[in-house]
Amino acid sequence: MKRWLRPWQVVVVVAVVYMTIVVETQGGDPLTLAMLGTRFSEGDLNGSEGYDGQFVYYIARDPLEGWRYCDVPAYRYQRILYPLLARALALGQERFLPYSLILLNLAALALGTWLTETILERYGMSRWYALTYGLYAGQLMAARLLLAEPLAHALCQAGILAAERDRWRWTGLFFALAALTKETVLVFAAGYLLYLLLQRRWRRLAELSVSVGLPFLIWQAVLWAWLGQPGLGSGGAGATGWEIVPFRGLWSVGAVNLRVLALLTVIIGPLTVIPCLLSLWVAGRDLARELRNRSGRLHPFSALLFTNALVMLFLPQSTYREPLAMLRLTTGLVVAAILYGACRRSPRILNYTLFWLASLVFLTKEGPVP
Repeated sequence: MKRWLRPWQVVVVVAVVYMTIVVETQGGDPLTLAMLGTRFSEGDLNGSEGYDGQFVYYIARDPLEGWRYCDVPAYRYQRILYPLLARALALGQERFLPYSLILLNLAALALGTWLTETILERYGMSRWYALTYGLYAGQLMAARLLLAEPLAHALCQAGILAAERDRWRWTGLFFALAALTKETVLVFAAGYLLYLLLQRRWRRLAELSVSVGLPFLIWQAVLWAWLGQPGLGSGGAGATGWEIVPFRGLWSVGAVNLRVLALLTVIIGPLTVIPCLLSLWVAGRDLARELRNRSGRLHPFSALLFTNALVMLFLPQSTYREPLAMLRLTTGLVVAAILYGACRRSPRILNYTLFWLASLVFLTKEGPVP
């Protein structure tokens, strides 16, 4: 294969073709990617619901008044960076917003994939394993729906590479920006904090906590004062609370409909549940060994894998019962598994991550829920 061909280029081509097909089959308007619903765009209580990308568009269109078109304004506004960047790129012109939102996500997919390539090559592994990062359905469908995940994960990858190069101030900055893009990526910051805690690197632990946590908490305080509640934990419309019993969010669906539970298990089991349990086992073993021996040999990617797998146990039922939401949230686990395979220099682990590419089958099912 020619040296000039890179995984990030393949990812961009696939994403452009995918989004172009969707736009052309829906009338040629790029704004259809955001899936606007008349319930919020027109205030029709009996209208179509649309999907989450519409709220990104409304905020980008009018940052000060866009909350009037959001289901839970504080929850949507905590993800402020992507719509603000799109507005800046569009020069504040509404007619350019669909294009700026698309371009930002394509650039984020390319950047995140390239950064993943760089990390893989740093450990002597093939850069082509980065295809799993860029072509995982959770990433591609988030980009197609004009959601914030591609940008948030690209910023996370930048922070991780900065930490690998011992540039921790840049890590704090990138993680802070990522948290203001999509709060779910805070699990990566939590992984590094766990690592630093186990290594007893107290100063760096405090610095990273402040650099990532302070901007996020300040923005939450602003949202609370402005919109009447903080964004974190408020959830979107119809959201249920976090669970305290592992995987209750999944198996409690059976109390409502056993057939739905069976279908979800077929979909989510191979994509999330099984990888989650395996990840907890291997990463938990690394952490336990470090606690026993205090060898100082724990790799931060073990902690990243552990925190990303751990959060999957306690996701709300409202997340588990929507396959697309699970695809999106599992992206963190996919990324962490790739990083873990790289630091272990394990082709076997990295080959296992390629199975996530089977999720591409969901791209053939158009709509917000596969």
